[in-house]
Amino acid sequence: MKERIVVIGAGESGTGAAVLAVKKNYEVFVSDKGSIKENYKNVLLNNAIEFEENGHDSKKILTADWVIKSPGIPETLPLLQLIRNKNIPVISEIEFAKKFTNAFTICITGSNGKTTTSHLIYHILKNAGFNVGLAGNVGNSFAMEVATRNYDYYVLEISSFQLDGMFNFKADIAILLNITPDHLDRYENSFDKYAESKYKILQNQSIHDAFIYCADDEIILKKLYSKNISSQLFSFSLSGEKREGAYLTNNKLHFTIKNKTFTMTLEELALQGKHNIYNSMAAGIAARLVDVRKENIKSCLSDFQNVEHRLEFIANIHGIEFINDSKATNVNSVWYALESMDKPVIWIAGGQDKGNDYTKLRELVKTKVKAIICLGIDNTKIYAAFSDLVKNITETQSMEEAVAFAYHLAESGEKVLLSPACASFDLFENYQERGIQFKQAVKNL
Repeated sequence: MKERIVVIGAGESGTGAAVLAVKKNYEVFVSDKGSIKENYKNVLLNNAIEFEENGHDSKKILTADWVIKSPGIPETLPLLQLIRNKNIPVISEIEFAKKFTNAFTICITGSNGKTTTSHLIYHILKNAGFNVGLAGNVGNSFAMEVATRNYDYYVLEISSFQLDGMFNFKADIAILLNITPDHLDRYENSFDKYAESKYKILQNQSIHDAFIYCADDEIILKKLYSKNISSQLFSFSLSGEKREGAYLTNNKLHFTIKNKTFTMTLEELALQGKHNIYNSMAAGIAARLVDVRKENIKSCLSDFQNVEHRLEFIANIHGIEFINDSKATNVNSVWYALESMDKPVIWIAGGQDKGNDYTKLRELVKTKVKAIICLGIDNTKIYAAFSDLVKNITETQSMEEAVAFAYHLAESGEKVLLSPACASFDLFENYQERGIQFKQAVKNL
């Protein structure tokens, strides 16, 4: 008799899990409390997968042997309590997909920089001739890739929500970029619980595996010293202290992996800014650990093109630069964005607040921000945080209105920066849609 899998949520993750489950001969049922997007519905129909939308049939769901929960669904969902009360195991799509591949996995997590670092590593390995896929919290779901392709290596961006549903999964190389407050609404407003979730990237590792981490992050170090870690440790830092991994001294990056060293100047990096030095270091270490030649690494770190929606230059209109940083969904991401700005900024911010503490941004806002344009349903926290520093704070109700107002306020030699610090779900489907609308609004000027 076939085992029955129920997939909760029919987005990228859930649809991929359903396709893989059917291909592996499970009985599959997909349930989504909202309407399922046309492209995902077509995938389910083409694979003859039973599904429901606009509500959950608990009787059908509670007959499951396994439940695969999409990462966007919070633990507070009453249906999940019913599932757990029946002792039905609940796992993530990534946990499920790993059962069906022996590929080498390089897994990246952190509050910021995951997508850029994942793309960097993929770019290096692809250019070095590796049979490599990119999946997880970026691009296609891991399950869909495993269902339809056969890669020897996977670069996986993994969010804390995905890690929460992973138990037997093991990363061959685990990368932890940073830990700053984010998504605290999903962790009972506990920063410690959120940090513990990030550290799950290390679970099940042995002496044969590698852990790459930022030695400049106090939270990472504090947790590191309190844990019994079996894996080989490689750190990266902007300090000049020589270490196994990567460090910076006199504007030169030093990569030292297993007693072999190579260097690069900061000017040679395609991605500039403090945060991107960290991302490049992490990517370079990972690439050396899988024996990519140093010449290949240096070449790829020099010619990489930044990912969409992350400090993405859109246009220069009458001397005003428009920058799309829609992926900046937390305060720390915005800190990096503002820190990299070299001209006065008209800052478009706001959205669904995730328990943000804006005090960290006050000094940068004071010195770099000329005006703030709020884009969200409730912007009271932004007003409270910055109204004493920035005289011109305006509320808008659509992206088109926000961009038009920013253009009106900006002068030649200034920048309009979309860097929201918040989730997008109050006005947009996701950060991608928010960024696409920003780009379209700029083109319409």
